[in-house]
Amino acid sequence: MTTSLQAEIPDQLLRQATALVRDGWAANIDEILSDALRRYLDSHSAELSEAFVREDLEWGLRGRD
Repeated sequence: MTTSLQAEIPDQLLRQATALVRDGWAANIDEILSDALRRYLDSHSAELSEAFVREDLEWGLRGRD
């Protein structure tokens, strides 16, 4: 299942993505955008965010060294 969406991106990013497709690094722009969104979501997961919050809390409770 897929969903279509419309987005505005900087011209430079589109040029870079188009070059990747032209050079055979990706099948199409959709593949690049899906991969980029997947990587972003993976790196900003709730679990990762919670770990950073816990780390900050522990640092705050210990005070400055």
